[in-house]
Amino acid sequence: MDKARARALKIINAVHEQEAYANVALAKELRKGGLSDMDRRFVTELVYGTVKAGETLDWIIRQYINRPLGKVEPIIRDILRMGVYQLRYMDKVPASAACNESVELAKHCGHAGLAKFVNGVMRTMVREPEKGAFPEGKGMATVQLALAQQHPEWLVRRWIKEFGYEEATRLCEFNNQQAPLSVRTNTLKTNRSELMLQLVAAGLECEKSSFTNEGVIIKSHGSLDSLQVLQEGYCQVQDESSMLVAHVVDPQPNELILDVCSAPGGKTTHMAALMDNRGRIVAGDIYQHKLDRIMDNANRLGISIIEPMLIDAREIWQEFPQQADRVLVDAPCSGLGVLRRKPDSRWRKSKELLTELPKLQLQILKSAGAAVKPGGLLVYSTCTIAREENQDVVKAFLEVASEFSLVNAGERLPVPRTEDMVQLYPQRDGTDGFFIACMRRK
Repeated sequence: MDKARARALKIINAVHEQEAYANVALAKELRKGGLSDMDRRFVTELVYGTVKAGETLDWIIRQYINRPLGKVEPIIRDILRMGVYQLRYMDKVPASAACNESVELAKHCGHAGLAKFVNGVMRTMVREPEKGAFPEGKGMATVQLALAQQHPEWLVRRWIKEFGYEEATRLCEFNNQQAPLSVRTNTLKTNRSELMLQLVAAGLECEKSSFTNEGVIIKSHGSLDSLQVLQEGYCQVQDESSMLVAHVVDPQPNELILDVCSAPGGKTTHMAALMDNRGRIVAGDIYQHKLDRIMDNANRLGISIIEPMLIDAREIWQEFPQQADRVLVDAPCSGLGVLRRKPDSRWRKSKELLTELPKLQLQILKSAGAAVKPGGLLVYSTCTIAREENQDVVKAFLEVASEFSLVNAGERLPVPRTEDMVQLYPQRDGTDGFFIACMRRK
């Protein structure tokens, strides 16, 4: 039995049956060692590819079995999913290897009888690929796009309605690309030019971000655990679009800043750097382990002005009534702008979220607004492209908070844009989807 495939199966099964995050489970498994660099790359592609293909693989499998897929034992389902992914999407894997190794995995999992079932399904797929062809023709465009681009049908239907078929296709294609690693220069310790020299000296290929002066895009890299400039605090992993938020907040030295939904702390530590590590930033979150992670990052980056606070953001106004110079609400959201970074994420979303989350987001925004001092700023951001969570929430807030007025967020960016409320779209801007709005208290 191939140990690389066995490792991949273990991770995939944890994602599907234990709701593990694919990137976390993969990193944990790879740290155990015992795999060559080639095997590590194979496991990574197999895990991310199988998880990302999700319901598309299930649709294909259903064309070849005569029982409900839900009746198939979970570990066998995952063996089939992994096998189908190799047959359909990994050109360098021989069909014989995909079939044989799938059967061996079934045997190893203690299912000698079901190994025959796996063998039959896999070999029928090889002999009769036409049975797994995606539907075409009149009325099938949405279904065909969802299956071909490995996205939930409800989401594809939404995007076609919002953007049109061609742009929805480009958005899906973007989400299926491998996301580059982006890091933010820790300006408390170095500058971008020096950081890039260090990265190149470490054998990495990198380029400047076109969005911020601190951003660096690393095109190829190995394990981040061994990246010295990261471990020594000269940079922080952070998405390009996420780096824009601190610039909109524009915190000044010696101010009181509240970051009410602060984990994992990228924006928190960025604001501290912009303040030259002078002043006070209160980082709030409802999970202690996430606050601990923020403080670990702060210590690594040489930041001393961040104060962790275990608190529900809906209660922050009680602790700081009209006291803060600036408040950031990086709200919990559907994450529809960052699907390319989280292969399992697209299948864990539902359209109901777009009804439920705005209620919470508005509650948090109201509480955060009550903590802003007269003349102070309130910034609202999300990593989604859903209007219900973005523009609609801000408009609902302004309707009930007449003491606030909208400030042009686009003008506050390092590379200015024209819109009052900034909405980055992956298929248009070439980066993660992100939203930023800024308001000032009278």
